[in-house]
Amino acid sequence: MIKKLDTVVLTHDIAMHGLKKGDIGAVVHVSSDQKHYEVEFVTALGKTLALLSLSQADIRSFTGDEILHARETVST
Repeated sequence: MIKKLDTVVLTHDIAMHGLKKGDIGAVVHVSSDQKHYEVEFVTALGKTLALLSLSQADIRSFTGDEILHARETVST
């Protein structure tokens, strides 16, 4: 079960916000039905790229045995 403050992984690209499958975000709110999540995606310097309302299909739990990857963001 995904909870508030969990680290989650995006399951698909969201081009409108410059996000790619595998990007990591933090859950900042869980809906009362526990089926929708407000997830914040930030740069390494803490700049918010997007704060999105996502469903269970859009994110998955982050596991400790995964490798992190860095990529540049596209300036708009």
